[in-house]
Amino acid sequence: MEFLVPRILAFLAFALVVSHAALPPELYWKNVLPNTPMPKSVRDLLHPDLVEDKSTSVAVGKGGVNVDAGKGKPGGTAVNVGKGGVNVNSGKGKPGGGTHVSVGGKGVGVNTGKPGKGTRVGVGKGGVSVGTGHKGKPVIVAVHPGPSPFLYNYAATETQLHHDPTVALFFLEKDMHPGKMMNLQFTENTNTATFLPRQVADSIPFSSNKLPEIYSEFSVKPGSTEAEVMKETIKECENPGIEGEEKECATSLESMIDFSTSKLGKNVQAISTEVENQTRMQKYTIKTGVKKMAGDKSVVCHKQNYAYAVFYCHATQTTRAYTVPLEGADGTNAKAVAVCHTDTSAWNPKHLAFQVLNVKPGTVPVCHFLPQDHVVWFPN
Repeated sequence: MEFLVPRILAFLAFALVVSHAALPPELYWKNVLPNTPMPKSVRDLLHPDLVEDKSTSVAVGKGGVNVDAGKGKPGGTAVNVGKGGVNVNSGKGKPGGGTHVSVGGKGVGVNTGKPGKGTRVGVGKGGVSVGTGHKGKPVIVAVHPGPSPFLYNYAATETQLHHDPTVALFFLEKDMHPGKMMNLQFTENTNTATFLPRQVADSIPFSSNKLPEIYSEFSVKPGSTEAEVMKETIKECENPGIEGEEKECATSLESMIDFSTSKLGKNVQAISTEVENQTRMQKYTIKTGVKKMAGDKSVVCHKQNYAYAVFYCHATQTTRAYTVPLEGADGTNAKAVAVCHTDTSAWNPKHLAFQVLNVKPGTVPVCHFLPQDHVVWFPN
């Protein structure tokens, strides 16, 4: 019994965490950063249908443990611990709706959303299995035409130089003034993978020497496009940063918060680029109101292509962050975030920025606008 009771309590805690899906990350943000608004790029990676905090009651009786959160109507969260293990149901009382968590002899099973949709998490003898999207299909991961242009130790590929829309996002700091026109296209990462709660993300392997296990967990075929992209993401996360760069790949929102606040303190702001409409490449004009953020240190987090939300975060002491109002030729308004690097001497000499701007490493500040699903953190 000394072993069984802690195990049941552990399963109960796990079930409560997973059943609320996006609620723990949002609460963690509010607890650590009560005065920091959450940018849209982060909110979009949570599960809005599950982010709702209601009262919770716990009852222990002959049937085991019963937990009910809500207002007494179907749609709250019910947790039952009995002979069959732990059962959690959260939703609107409709079959297949909300979140269902069951813990029994076969491990933990989690299902959120409508049948065949949403997020499924299973923990059993084989470890943790997480699937997003349609039931029975493998994870679909978007593919960039080469290494990320926001990682500075890589040389550009010919494909990037001619076909990657992020090429246009690089510019010189001296050109950031009202009236300046630039050809730009702000693209969203087509990988819509969302955040996992840290407890779940930390239980899933994330290393090159665990690739077979990772592929198995996500039903990804070795050698497939998805497998190669996931492999490359992990490799980039494991590689050392350039000189003067502190980096970490955040596999959960909680770990992104922890890394950023460890470098900047908890009195911070987090912002991302916001664009009214998705447009093709077009001319944008910088409007009056360019604003420099405080200090010369920031943490920039770039969303990676993976089965769930992973951000490559790096901090340097040689960056300046700006918010830049833009207006497109078709009238589209954008509030873009720009990051300027004042010391590029450690970058790969053949990096995309140098080839596009025709400058050499360490000579002039190099700037780039951030895509919509990236986040920059800076001190207040």
